[in-house]
Amino acid sequence: MQTLPLRSGGAIPQLGLGVWQAPPDECRAAVTTALRLGYRHIDTARIYRNEADVGAAIRDSGIPRDQIFVTTKLWNDDQGYDSALRAFDASAKRLGLDTIDLYLIHWPLPGKRLESWRALEKLHADKRAKAIGVSNFLVPHLQELFGKAHEKPAVNQIELTPFLQRRDTVALCQREQIVVEAYSPLTRGQRLDHPAVTAIARELGKSPAQVLLRWNVEKGVVVLPKSVHEARIAENAAIFDFRLTPAQIARLDGLEENLATGWDPATVA
Repeated sequence: MQTLPLRSGGAIPQLGLGVWQAPPDECRAAVTTALRLGYRHIDTARIYRNEADVGAAIRDSGIPRDQIFVTTKLWNDDQGYDSALRAFDASAKRLGLDTIDLYLIHWPLPGKRLESWRALEKLHADKRAKAIGVSNFLVPHLQELFGKAHEKPAVNQIELTPFLQRRDTVALCQREQIVVEAYSPLTRGQRLDHPAVTAIARELGKSPAQVLLRWNVEKGVVVLPKSVHEARIAENAAIFDFRLTPAQIARLDGLEENLATGWDPATVA
């Protein structure tokens, strides 16, 4: 599986399985399927309520723990220094893991995000979280964090597609050697039938979903497509045996429309 280096050391697989909103039984089956098909990166969160099922699937897989990259996240209700440390312990217990490969602040909660980051720095120093990062942080949130943090994030996970490119945030992350991860990289299905996407898919003999995922991959972004269906999980993994042409990338780059299909952190001060 193709990987990207992390500023804090180690590497992160460029393809991961997202399990947002996957009910426990479906989540466990999806993770089992993904691991069997070669995925080595699973992205969950406390608020998804399926950490225990992710952990069970990992244990049942028989794959050595050090070969699977696991991400979970700190939810808003648990933000703050002491509460973030407790939340990490609870997530690790549900997952059945001693260490977490990547722990993220899920949302830039005003008034608490800096104290939460201080807790994550401690978790990293104590080697309980191998890497730490943020999610849904845009330029103002990152700049605030840079001014107070002892350690910059290794990762920033944001919604990212040709239809929502967050160019200023991506550029800042690239300058600071922060890996960008794309959640909802398939627009939650809202633009899979866009004429430009379907035309490029026909040109390449690939699916529209594979085109959208490959666009992020070619920009050095980690992609986290979510599915509980084996055929889709397999299809989403088949993105490393082709490339987009410069002209195709330019056509996709021209699709920006500020389409946020989920939470929009641009509204958070």
